[in-house]
Amino acid sequence: MIRLPALILNGETLTLEDFADVVFHRRHVVLDPEAVERMESSRRMVEELVMKEKIVYGITTGFGKFSETVIDRNQSAELQLNLIRSHACGVGNPLSEEAVRGMILLRANALAKGFSGIRPAVVQRLIDFLNKGIHPCIPSQGSLGASGDLAPLAHMALPLLGKGEVWYRGKRMQASRALLLAGFDPIELEAKEGLALINGTQMMTSLTALALIASERLLLSADIIGAMTLEALGGIPHAFHPLLQKVRGHRGQIVSADNLRALIQESLLVSHPGQKRVQDAYSLRCMPQVHGASKDAFRYVKNVVVREMNAATDNPLLFPEEDLVISGGNFHGQPIALAADFLAIALAELANI
Repeated sequence: MIRLPALILNGETLTLEDFADVVFHRRHVVLDPEAVERMESSRRMVEELVMKEKIVYGITTGFGKFSETVIDRNQSAELQLNLIRSHACGVGNPLSEEAVRGMILLRANALAKGFSGIRPAVVQRLIDFLNKGIHPCIPSQGSLGASGDLAPLAHMALPLLGKGEVWYRGKRMQASRALLLAGFDPIELEAKEGLALINGTQMMTSLTALALIASERLLLSADIIGAMTLEALGGIPHAFHPLLQKVRGHRGQIVSADNLRALIQESLLVSHPGQKRVQDAYSLRCMPQVHGASKDAFRYVKNVVVREMNAATDNPLLFPEEDLVISGGNFHGQPIALAADFLAIALAELANI
């Protein structure tokens, strides 16, 4: 077995291939030193805001409806702990190990960008969970989507604090026991850190990334199955002629036709126009157009997902160089939701044909 080099997590360059290596093959992960510096810079900004008792959402105020309620700085840590506790209210079957590993990786990567005001030590503990194979038990139902994956991410964060349950060494156990076995102490959250851990789109992005990985295999399989079907029915590959594809110009169509021609090259089972019939049924003749449109959709969705994998999805976000704290809506799941629906339609079309 080839051992992959460690993945250096910097918040900027994570790929779908990196994601697959960590999720499926347990690739080791380390934090980029420059990411640590960025996190330390935004952390100093949080501490200064708390010390000066500035009114900033989620740092010196409550959450949601309680954003107008100012919190005493001596209660900052308690506020963050209670945020995690109150939002860990998911239900349903637990997410798969792969989905959980994806969530942890993506959340650590988002925090490594350095806009969330969290201590590097907390992000390092997420990475420790990945490297040690400590997987929080996260219920599959409960995400709000429009407000991010608050409930699932709260279940992901609980074990960092020694609470909740995890899978470790093949057994489901209390997080406190797993931490003891792994040689870790529970983390005590400080100002902003609970919010930084749970405000984002990492469950929906992890699930869509996993769907993309499976989709890539299906798209390749579709061309192979199509070529075999063409041979079985004595079909006419003339419909895959490169000139026909070129004058329409869609990339996916061109690639699919190239694949189909390569797969049936020198086949003695296919026919010529007029040999058995003038032209084939749609399901054979239009394979490049249908498979190709799904490939184009896949490529679009992959671009959206990879962009989101490297996005800052917290609220508020801190910009130390500009001395700005900005409250907004980067936690909203709409970009991933629409892309996931598009991918589902594209795969359904493969099944149809």
